[in-house]
Amino acid sequence: MYFLLTRRPYDPDKKRLFTEVTQWELDLSSRDYFDLNRADIKDYIRFFIYDDSEYKEALKKWIDNRQISADTFVEQVAQKSENNFMYLRYVLPGIARGFYDDLSLAQLPDGLKDYYQTHWVRMGMDTAPNELMVVVLFILKEVGFPISCQMIAEIAKQDEYEVQSVLDRWIEYLKPQQNDGDTCYNFYHASFLDFLKAKKELNKNRKLFKDVNQSIVDYWEKQMQQEDKKDAEDC
Repeated sequence: MYFLLTRRPYDPDKKRLFTEVTQWELDLSSRDYFDLNRADIKDYIRFFIYDDSEYKEALKKWIDNRQISADTFVEQVAQKSENNFMYLRYVLPGIARGFYDDLSLAQLPDGLKDYYQTHWVRMGMDTAPNELMVVVLFILKEVGFPISCQMIAEIAKQDEYEVQSVLDRWIEYLKPQQNDGDTCYNFYHASFLDFLKAKKELNKNRKLFKDVNQSIVDYWEKQMQQEDKKDAEDC
């Protein structure tokens, strides 16, 4: 039996797993694996261009409109990805869906962090961001586990329809999952959560977020009281 465990960042001096069985440790960020990772990245891009039934036609059109070759696209997007498959998961579908019709190949984001920042700017978050949008992202960041639209709306004291509209706008960064018949949301990848934690707009010391954090506490206290009352009635 084999188990594959991953973690980031990798630090060989801080081992957390100790067993009596044989272990092999691979630091995939090592230069030794760079060329292998880059080859896999290029194959993944080629798959999107030539074989992916959902995106290939739109990607070919984007490439043709800029009068570049598919090989040039593969090489430059691979370089911009910084060998990060999560970058490709976002950017390639984004190109196909028309999110980058106003950009050249050279203007595509450089790396995953730059991609997040580009989307942040395109959503107007660096100028006068919608307060509800900021609050919803903050709640998702603070709670840290899948939470339903209804729960977010109760904490934010906002209409559920408006909250769902915000979730829909950020859906590519969220991982919907079913829980007792409700659709719950959490961030798809930890790298986006890391990006949000660094944004001054989501600094928890802002008065707005101190109020939201109190609303989170009030919500859970209310839930606990309801559960205690139910348990007492069942006895």
